[in-house]
Amino acid sequence: MPAFKDFSAIVFDLDGLVLDTEGSYFAAWKMAAAQMGFELEDTFLKCLSGLHYQAVKQAIATHCGEGFDVDEFTQRSGLCWHQHVQLTGIDVKPGFYELMDWVKRQSIPFCLATNSHSDNARQCLALAHIHGIFDTIIGREQVKQGKPAPDIFNYAADRLNAPIQTCLVLEDSLTGIKAAKSAGAISVFIPSCLPANREAVQLADYTLESLVQLLGLLND
Repeated sequence: MPAFKDFSAIVFDLDGLVLDTEGSYFAAWKMAAAQMGFELEDTFLKCLSGLHYQAVKQAIATHCGEGFDVDEFTQRSGLCWHQHVQLTGIDVKPGFYELMDWVKRQSIPFCLATNSHSDNARQCLALAHIHGIFDTIIGREQVKQGKPAPDIFNYAADRLNAPIQTCLVLEDSLTGIKAAKSAGAISVFIPSCLPANREAVQLADYTLESLVQLLGLLND
């Protein structure tokens, strides 16, 4: 198993890695589509994992075909998501708090880099009651291209003042792993749903079960 000793900074993804938000997004998209007379299958929704919202909307519009109103879907899905999270909240992934304690004790630079808009990311963090942890949050709107392009991670490395080759990037999706590999970072795949994406497993430098397992390896 890897020891993860040769890195100088850590870059966290948000959805599915720090927060268990993807399920709430899927539920909202499915509900909004149903209100409009369309069906989004669970297997299709899983293929959207890690994509930024513009790509998600395009994929859903293509999937639903003629008669699908993207603007209406955007409005409805936003309302559905807020209703869902107000009822259920947003869970923090197991091991996150303990991992952050370790990172801060080691004085390792870290940031959040997400395909979501940074304001949306802050809202999700607040709903999960962890809004004060990340001083640096990099959102999709801050770079030219979102994941799977490398822009977000290259910008994260610049903000952390660390060579990208020494940044440990934690991701839960194929989209994120592609971006990390394209940037030249050390990529760690921690799948948010099983079975794990085979392409992501093959592409990532390391594949782990959870943040809990990562913390155990860091403490070895």
